[in-house]
Amino acid sequence: MPEELLGRTVRESMSEMSEFALPNDANTLGTLFGGKVMSLVDLAGSLAAVRHARTPVVTASVDYMTFLHPIHIGQLVILKSQVNRVFRTSMEVGVKVFVENLRTREVKHTSSAYLTFVAIDKEGNRVPIPPVLPESEEEKRRFEDAGERRRHRLEMKTRTTTQP
Repeated sequence: MPEELLGRTVRESMSEMSEFALPNDANTLGTLFGGKVMSLVDLAGSLAAVRHARTPVVTASVDYMTFLHPIHIGQLVILKSQVNRVFRTSMEVGVKVFVENLRTREVKHTSSAYLTFVAIDKEGNRVPIPPVLPESEEEKRRFEDAGERRRHRLEMKTRTTTQP
């Protein structure tokens, strides 16, 4: 097997980024727009995907997005991402969003999402991605769960593309 297709651990893809919630990205209630959070999730997910694939990636889908707590202006938004599983030319990346109140140090989990990214070459063609090698029990569980979510995604894709 070519060296570039040897497996990589989940650890190698783990990424973390943070950003202040600023007034330009907030609504009239002083909380971050959901669309801004979604944009940050896409960016954080692509970081993990590129770290794993080591080639350009494009977002193919977002399964769902939860919003558990509002993010207020002045709070710190923290995003953590990792590759859960690879499916030849696509991969599932999980992203968790946290908010930290910098005055009280309280941290809350505010959002989660699963995204699918596809690796591409310079001409925009799909390229194979090295498999992910889960090590911990949690990583193995995420790996198995990603397979179930993929089956569901493909079923939904078939339903939506075959209906009028």
